[in-house]
Order: sequence, then C-alpha cells, then structure tokens
Amino acid sequence: MMDHAHDLVCVREATDRLLTAVAALDDAALAGPSRLPGWSRGHVLAHLARNADALVNVLQGRPMYASAEARDADIEEGAPRPVRVQVADVRDSAGRFQAAGDAPADWSRTVELRNGVTDSASRVPFRRWAEVELHHVDLGIGYELEDLPGEFTERETGFLAERFSGHSDVPAIRLTDGTRAWITGRGADAPGITVTGRPADLLGWLAGRRDGAALEVTGGELPKLPPL
Repeated sequence: MMDHAHDLVCVREATDRLLTAVAALDDAALAGPSRLPGWSRGHVLAHLARNADALVNVLQGRPMYASAEARDADIEEGAPRPVRVQVADVRDSAGRFQAAGDAPADWSRTVELRNGVTDSASRVPFRRWAEVELHHVDLGIGYELEDLPGEFTERETGFLAERFSGHSDVPAIRLTDGTRAWITGRGADAPGITVTGRPADLLGWLAGRRDGAALEVTGGELPKLPPL
C-alpha cells in the first residue's frame, strides 16, 4: 500500500506552488490558451478544482462525477472566471480534498473512479498529486516537466508504465533513463524495443505532453501510445 499521508503532504506542496504561480497572472493571461488543445488556462484551473471535489466523492464512496456531461459542463462554466475566483476555488476545493484525506479511513479499501476504473484508496492522493503537477505544466506559465520533483517524475513514470502494461496496442517496451528501467506494453516479459531518454522526456512522452523526438529508440520505431 502506498504512503497516502506522505502523498497528501506532496499534494499540498504542489498545490501551493501552483496557486502562487497562478496568483501572479492577470485575467487576460488566464483566458489565454493552455497547452491542452481547446482549453484555456481557465479550463485547466476549473478542471483542477472540480477534480479535487470529485476525488472527495471517491474517498467518501460516491460516484466520482454525476456524469461525463456534468463534468464537462462544470469545466466550461468555470473556465471564464477571473483569477481571484479561480484561485479561491482551487484553494477551497484543495482544502476539502485534504480534509477528506485526513479523515480516519481504511486506506486498503478499493474505490471506483471514472469509467469503471478501480484502485486502492491509498493511491488516490498520488493520483491527485499527478493532476496538480501535470496540469501546472499544462498552464504554460514557466513550470516545465524538468521542474517536477524527482520523486514525482520517477513514480509517475512507473505508474504510466504500469498503466500501459499488457495493453494490446502497445508493443513490449523497455524504458530507461540510464539508471532506472521500466517494462511496459503487451508481452512485457520480452521487450524488443528500448526507449532511452532523460526522465522529463520519458515522462512527457508517456503522459502525452511530448512527442518523443528527444528519445533514443533501438529495436524498432517509437510506438504510438493510446490516449490516457
């Protein structure tokens, strides 16, 4: 089981970094495009706020979202708000998530997320940490994959490698940053392709934030990964 208490501290620290950065923006910058196709920076922040509330639902045994349509509508409704309102919403929703995480609970229990995905409750704080860190990068305001905490980069790389493990559309791959290695894809017991690169470039490719051009590939071509 993961150390949920440690991850809750990391979520709080990551949220503080994001809020400090966003508070320095003006409303025009917030309305500008993020790095996510079709989303402004306001969309990203509205998503982060509603994701925190959705994970409270998960921890408390309720459906993560009322529906996919309701999720999308909430993001669209929240996207145009001014900076001060966005910052307050992200901060307040983060506080609700932290309170839910601090409540006594059986962290070994299984919880249900979106689309029927299940996981250990102990991994929910790490999932939230990933949301905050990667979407901070998605804002395109000076926080890059290279700026992510080393612990997060290593763990998220492992998490995504696990996610693609056994996937029928992903060939067997060995990923390495030169010191650490992960195996993923179908038939992962005998990978024929090795992908080597800096930690930030490996994570960026796995997370759909970089095209993999900076990676070295042997044994074949760089595979096309399915969307997360």
